Amino acid sequence: MSTVATTHHARRRARTAAAFLLPFALLFVVAYLLPIGYTVYQSMFRLHRDGLGLSAPTKVFAGLGNYSDVLHDRDFRAALLRVLLIGAVQVPVMLGTALVLALLLDAKSTLFKRFFRLAFFLPYALPGVVGALMWSYLVAPGLSPITSAGHALGLHLNLTSDSMLAPTIGNMLTWGWTGYNMLIIYSALQAIPPELAEAARMDGCSALGIAWHVKIPIVRPALVLTTVFSIIGTAQLYNEPAVLQHVAPNLSSSYTPIFAAYNAVDDNNFGYAATESVILALLAFLLSFGFLKLVQRRGAAL
Repeated sequence: MSTVATTHHARRRARTAAAFLLPFALLFVVAYLLPIGYTVYQSMFRLHRDGLGLSAPTKVFAGLGNYSDVLHDRDFRAALLRVLLIGAVQVPVMLGTALVLALLLDAKSTLFKRFFRLAFFLPYALPGVVGALMWSYLVAPGLSPITSAGHALGLHLNLTSDSMLAPTIGNMLTWGWTGYNMLIIYSALQAIPPELAEAARMDGCSALGIAWHVKIPIVRPALVLTTVFSIIGTAQLYNEPAVLQHVAPNLSSSYTPIFAAYNAVDDNNFGYAATESVILALLAFLLSFGFLKLVQRRGAAL
């Protein structure tokens, strides 16, 4: 084949590839990049009211002024810290539970695998708001069967008190998302060649040893993936506290960063809400990227 023909064939393949990629690229730009760019743009402006505030406010350029205000906002900083603490406890508990359930489902001696797989996944199949409503009933003072059972045992429980709000929300998240993460890990376990487990068993390795030394190291990428998803999801925490607020009036309107941004939108302070959203997105990115770099370094060290 001549050089001219080869070049023509390569260009035609490139044009074909571009034609297939164009719909995705357009959708990516319209649905992802443009909203991000517009949010950053909005964060550079604030509403200015003249005089006594009787006239309509005007939008003025604020530069990084909104970012300075948000970073000095005590309620927003408390919301960020609150979400970080919830995630630091809830994410390891949830993923550890998901890993144990996936390993149990993958074990040869487990009976009724289809039933338990569906049972573990079912909470995720329910809409998040429906699950939050159900748990609101289960923890509402005066209605909660959990509280009633505790009273019968001499325990005075209030699952919506200030000290119990974070554990209650963490429990709601764990209940709703463990099955989803379990399914990802279980799918990774199904891809492990059975010969590896058989070889380990012939070498005298117990079932626990096979899980620890063979299965868990192989599904490490799935664990990393679910951890990143969980970090991002925790940063976006909104549904559970928003629904729980109806039975827990002590839950503040700035309990999470998304909650605070929503309240700023409610006050027509779009620039402030956009700034809070940008800061939250940067925090989620830094945490996810930092976790990935930590995993890569540990993997390289091993």
